Amino acid sequence: MPYDRRTFLQRSGMGLGALGLAGMLGEAGLAPSAASAASFGSQPTRQHYPGKAKRVIHFFLNGGPSQVDTFDHKPMLAKYAGQPIPETLATERKTGAAFPSPFKFRPYGQSGIEVSDIFSRIGEHVDDIAVINSMFAHLPNHEPSLMLMNCGDSVQPRPSVGSWVLYGMGSENQNLPGFIALCPGGYPIKDAENWQAGFLPGAYQGTYIDTQFEEVERLIANIRSPHATTAMQRRQLDLLGQLNAEHRASRSDPRLDARIESFELAFRMQMAATDAFDLDREPQHIRELYGDGVNARQTLIARRLLERGVRYVQLWHGAGQPWDHHSGLEGGHRDLARQIDQPVAALLTDLKQRGMFDDTLVIFGGEFGRTPTVELGADGNSLLGRDHNQYGFTVWLAGGGVRGGTVHGATDDFGFKAVDQPTSVHDLHATILHLLGFDHERLTFRYAGRDFRLTDVQGQVIGNIVA
Repeated sequence: MPYDRRTFLQRSGMGLGALGLAGMLGEAGLAPSAASAASFGSQPTRQHYPGKAKRVIHFFLNGGPSQVDTFDHKPMLAKYAGQPIPETLATERKTGAAFPSPFKFRPYGQSGIEVSDIFSRIGEHVDDIAVINSMFAHLPNHEPSLMLMNCGDSVQPRPSVGSWVLYGMGSENQNLPGFIALCPGGYPIKDAENWQAGFLPGAYQGTYIDTQFEEVERLIANIRSPHATTAMQRRQLDLLGQLNAEHRASRSDPRLDARIESFELAFRMQMAATDAFDLDREPQHIRELYGDGVNARQTLIARRLLERGVRYVQLWHGAGQPWDHHSGLEGGHRDLARQIDQPVAALLTDLKQRGMFDDTLVIFGGEFGRTPTVELGADGNSLLGRDHNQYGFTVWLAGGGVRGGTVHGATDDFGFKAVDQPTSVHDLHATILHLLGFDHERLTFRYAGRDFRLTDVQGQVIGNIVA
């Protein structure tokens, strides 16, 4: 059928222009561009083999929790209490004698893994946990160590772990972001760089939620209209759709189709987010299982997000009050542990009850550890705290594909340095990807003429913690 000049331009030239507009709408969150559609789950997975884990929840203990006060028991510290230890390493600040843990350790479960009494509830789940006691980082500073743990590089801007996972697997929910960072009270050190997409498309960036607020309307801006009920909004949208359909009948303009879809997508996201973040919909016994406080609340929110197909949820603990106890460690660590011990243990129980534990990977740890020696003040006196320690620290994994009740590697007799099976952050990342079904050397993205990957040119899967 022949076209007149106006129709030809509408169906060709203007269509090309609309492709660019659709991309801009997608970046603005108004329409599903190819990249934004991927983040809502429409992409095929890039898995290299069937992984046991389908989703990830990462508890990030900001500031550097002490390994020798949590999961790496070192009785030799008590023997050398107040004395210099035989071998010391360079530290960021001046430290002195051996500082024995003020907390008691005891064995838990059939595996008999020892856990500090500040994490007694998590200890009850130790047979489901693989404890990596031989982690090491590169530098004793928060900023580069945060970037290394979260993005795989201490210096260069790189995509975060969550962004790589979302890029590889996509999301299972087209109405919610596939990667969400829950952090109460504002951003941590390095702000949104901790969940950045880097050179990956912006759709894979983590979405930040400030969980200090309880009301859904304050958690997510403009999630509910102050002027219209849900039913009224639905009627308004239906009327708008009818008018747009009549307008479209005499035209062929993809921009209009994109706008129509963007309104529908926004409405679906509004409904999905309202449901996911509304804890009043949880039964009372589940809320009591998780306990009280912001960390209990955000952990329960995280479970609801995972249940609804969000691929990667990172929960920040200690963003405003970090695990960075250069002084007053006994009280500081005990208070912070009290905030998350019950919620984390509750999550492990809840995931099992819902049949989600075996395909949910749980990660727990910070950016580095702390010295077994006591930090000294400017006057040379003890502050009863510990300095940063990149030489050896602990991270544990549980759930999807992890062999529980195991301990990988070890630090020296005092907990200063990883000496048995030293494990890099790249090794940890390679293992996370392996459990999700990816060969870390093959999950790549071409940028600036090079194929980049999360583990750069390093990393080995920690085989003995894989079930």
